[in-house]
Amino acid sequence: MYRLTSWIATTCLAVAGSATLAQERSRDHDSPVVVELFTSQGCISCPAADAVLAELGQRDDVIALALHVDYWDYIGWRDSFGDPAFTKRQKGYARAAGRRSIYTPQMMIGGAFDVVGSRPMKVMDAVQHALDAPALATLTITRDGDMLLIRADPLGPLPETLVHLVRYTPRATVDITAGENEGRTVFYTHIAHGWQVLGLWNGEAPLEMQAEVTGDDPVVVILQEKGYGPILAASRLR
Repeated sequence: MYRLTSWIATTCLAVAGSATLAQERSRDHDSPVVVELFTSQGCISCPAADAVLAELGQRDDVIALALHVDYWDYIGWRDSFGDPAFTKRQKGYARAAGRRSIYTPQMMIGGAFDVVGSRPMKVMDAVQHALDAPALATLTITRDGDMLLIRADPLGPLPETLVHLVRYTPRATVDITAGENEGRTVFYTHIAHGWQVLGLWNGEAPLEMQAEVTGDDPVVVILQEKGYGPILAASRLR
């Protein structure tokens, strides 16, 4: 079923039944894989993908982020975590891939693999592919009070790379009283907020920069190829 927005055709993909993930022992990995779930409280197919993300978020080799979009708000329920910046980010991925449609629940894995978020086997395959890819940079972050220190080193030639900073709320429960999920109480995890671009790194020399952070929510730094390309490295402080 397709619904039109002013910019793009969007599809809310239905998957029958609830998704479950087999528990796997996380292996050591210097740079965890970033899994971005584009989701919405107003999408009837999204709770299954939200549950998949919650399980992925328990792994040490995965940084799970739920990016709540705002383009389903018109059908009767305004997403309390929705952010137009996340809709813009999803559109950026679509343009980079030459697509003219966006949908929920979509997972972008490592900035490179596009998977329906409520299909756990496809998700796990994509996560493993991303983990098997060779590292392109090392990244470490440390925090001293309200100051975050970011250090990165290239492991070879790199494209122009954006340095992203994002926080996330670990968990929240929402009673949804209208829209497609009316009457449901949904448990959400890894709710992204405050996404910002700190700067551009040419990758020719080691990177060292600082950023101010406040509050107790986990901190994530992402190095991503400019133009919504692959994620080269990521690090997190919980």
